[in-house]
Amino acid sequence: MLLGIISDTHGLLRPEAEQALQGVQLIIHAGDVGDPDILARLKRIAPVFAVRGNVDTADWAQELPLTTVVEAGGANFYVLHNLRELDLKPRAAKFDFVISGHTHQPRQNEKDGVLYINPGSAGPRRFQLPITLARLDCARRPWNAEFIHLA
Repeated sequence: MLLGIISDTHGLLRPEAEQALQGVQLIIHAGDVGDPDILARLKRIAPVFAVRGNVDTADWAQELPLTTVVEAGGANFYVLHNLRELDLKPRAAKFDFVISGHTHQPRQNEKDGVLYINPGSAGPRRFQLPITLARLDCARRPWNAEFIHLA
């Protein structure tokens, strides 16, 4: 199973992001969506699991959970926007992954057998940070996110 992981679109879904997500079976959006149309467009590509970020304050965004759990490709994912708000011990809760956004910095690291992935920001450029999203092939072990640079 190929997953698309995106975050911090802030109301901008670039054509390059839509192209990079073609062929994924599931999309995880780690918050700061910015516009409900983003989710509608992503759902045309694949089913979407999304959480609410700190900029998602409009009425439509109240329907988004602050955290969600996704089971896909034989793995368990815990999704939240800001990793500093992690409210559980992922290994003890039997999660394979923690997916977060917020920092706009693409990153992958392993801690206590759990893989933490931040896909970076796919929306408007912030400072000199890259514009990225990630793809993850759950069938390929060891698990390793592929970061896609969009601009």
